[in-house]
Amino acid sequence: MKILLTGADGFLGWHTRTRLSAQGDHEVVPVTRSMWGQLSALARDVDAIIHVAGVNAHGEPTGNSDLAAQVAEAARNSDSCTRIVYANTIHAGNGTPYGSDKARSAEILSEVAAEKGAKFVNLRFPNLFGEHARPNYNTFVATFIQAVIDGTVPNIVDRPIALLHAQEAAQALIDGLTLERTASEAEALALPIMGSQATVRGVYDMLLHFDRLYSKGDIPALRSPFEVSLFNSYRAALFPLRSPIPLVKHADQRGSFFETVRVVDGGGQTSFSTTVPGVTRGNHYHLRKIERFVVLSGNARISLRRIFSDEVVSFDVSGDEPCVVDMPTMWSHNIINIGSETLTTLFWINELFDPGDPDTFAEVV
Repeated sequence: MKILLTGADGFLGWHTRTRLSAQGDHEVVPVTRSMWGQLSALARDVDAIIHVAGVNAHGEPTGNSDLAAQVAEAARNSDSCTRIVYANTIHAGNGTPYGSDKARSAEILSEVAAEKGAKFVNLRFPNLFGEHARPNYNTFVATFIQAVIDGTVPNIVDRPIALLHAQEAAQALIDGLTLERTASEAEALALPIMGSQATVRGVYDMLLHFDRLYSKGDIPALRSPFEVSLFNSYRAALFPLRSPIPLVKHADQRGSFFETVRVVDGGGQTSFSTTVPGVTRGNHYHLRKIERFVVLSGNARISLRRIFSDEVVSFDVSGDEPCVVDMPTMWSHNIINIGSETLTTLFWINELFDPGDPDTFAEVV
């Protein structure tokens, strides 16, 4: 299926584009802010539109419906578009200017879908969070993460809140491509996506807990997918600021010793490899896994690149000065032996390998 994705360089758009790329089932036409003037031309031969682009609650009162009207016009002029999937919010229709505008946006897209005989899926998301969200813009979670990193205390107004990781939202949008409901069915116009139940204060306290442990290189106990996603969001904001993490090396007449992974009440899987000079391992990324590299002997270059970015971050590391480099989710990574001797490396991942769900996607750094 050929899919036009609006807002492809925004927070949810980038997560959706990354997940689509990982799954490899569709051809994606990304539309960014700079490409908006080409919207109708780009939509001419697509099979579906995923509309993610939008303005937040502090933007123009009609900003979202204005965008929706332009997407609707592009869909109307498309020769092949048979489905529109909209990233909406649970706040749509709540009586605020933002909520009213989001509700109107859904109506505009629903109307053009009905006009064309296309399917319309309106997904109403709770508060989103995830890797590479912008502080003071996308989500309070990103704001709290930045405050924890900076050592400041944010303004906290405690209340219960539903939170959804951006990768879960992205999967819901992808699932919407095959959901068999039409624009004429009322239930297709309001599909709430449930998130994890938390509190504002609880999120901040958990981030503080992560920071206390991870500042020493320890991995906290992560007892749910929500906690893994929150920790990955925190790690992403730290990279490459706190990488690599130095390890304490103990040595005596017998040799040397250092701890590589300390998981509080956790486990995971540890593996060990040798690599001959000049050989590269890796060139893949993960959507959820926490992975740690530790060079035990030899010299290596560890390189990473955020998906859809051209910038490569590299670290030259040695077994003589032990350190860890943790791989951020959705960053392709590799390790190459740059020395003249065999490279010995330890790898740790927070979950056991599952051949049916490896969460490993090929991508050259």
